[in-house]
Amino acid sequence: MVDLIRGEQRRLALVTDVNVAVSQAALLDSLGADLPRIAVPSGENSKSLEIYGKVLDFLAENRLDRGGRVIAVGGGVVGDLAGFAAATFLRGIEFIQVPTTLLAMVDSSVGGKTGINLGAGKNLVGAFHQPLHVFIGMNTLGTLPAREFSAGMAEVIKYGMLGDEALLEELEGGAALAAVSPTLGDIIRRCCAAKARIVKEDERELAASGGRALLNLGHTFGHAIERTAGYGSYLHGEAIAVGLVAATLLSVKLGLIPADQVARVEAVLEKHHLPIRLRKPLGSGELIHAMQRDKKVRSGLPRFVVLEAMGAAVTRDGVGVDLVAETWRQLGAI
Repeated sequence: MVDLIRGEQRRLALVTDVNVAVSQAALLDSLGADLPRIAVPSGENSKSLEIYGKVLDFLAENRLDRGGRVIAVGGGVVGDLAGFAAATFLRGIEFIQVPTTLLAMVDSSVGGKTGINLGAGKNLVGAFHQPLHVFIGMNTLGTLPAREFSAGMAEVIKYGMLGDEALLEELEGGAALAAVSPTLGDIIRRCCAAKARIVKEDERELAASGGRALLNLGHTFGHAIERTAGYGSYLHGEAIAVGLVAATLLSVKLGLIPADQVARVEAVLEKHHLPIRLRKPLGSGELIHAMQRDKKVRSGLPRFVVLEAMGAAVTRDGVGVDLVAETWRQLGAI
């Protein structure tokens, strides 16, 4: 990895966050003590216009040119932020993803979606900008807080639900997956391969149905939770976990799957220490309003990903607001 990153004569700049700068100091130093770096605050609030501007100023101050590269070392926030800065600086320069969290390894570092949040909603500003390389070193998971590892498991469980029931069954059986689990490397590869297949067929999420939108299973609900509760109140994976329960409940209401599948999803989420209900009541009206501001809205209406069967997701338009409100109330909304 180091040879590929440092092997060419070009200007490089590294973007990380303050937690990774401490916990992964040896990794950062291995890339070169002379490498210009910026460490942004940890957490979802760094995906903002303010921090984005600071990263752009950092790239300009270090005189990156069109042959330069941005190295993103961190979790999904760092990857999204640094990737969007690379996509827009000088109208686009190359970047490399070095994910250090499970969530980033299995999902956000792969596929080329970059972006930042606005007060109106999550990821409303962004660009499709594929990384030149993605380097996954599982040793970084050894320093990951347990809560962060669990948050990443929400995305792993999502892949089982939307297209790989065998993976879901593996997660249901035996002990909860952990950073030291011998099967973890294979599971990360399976998730990355699944995402790569879907993205290859529909990179910019333009398919009339299905396609890349399937990767949003649980996300229309999850993003609404993040915005309504306030960014940082839930880790992204925690909000998505509640969103996965919501998507399953909605699938039952639409008559697509039997009701016993809800308990199945709840059990595997709880096994991996993830929430299945809202921690505190949120207003169902405010949550629905947030969904209507989601970037996946088409013609003013949210587009949902639901389950035709466990391991088989589809997109569904025209879902009635009454069903959505009822779903939110089951999750603890008021």
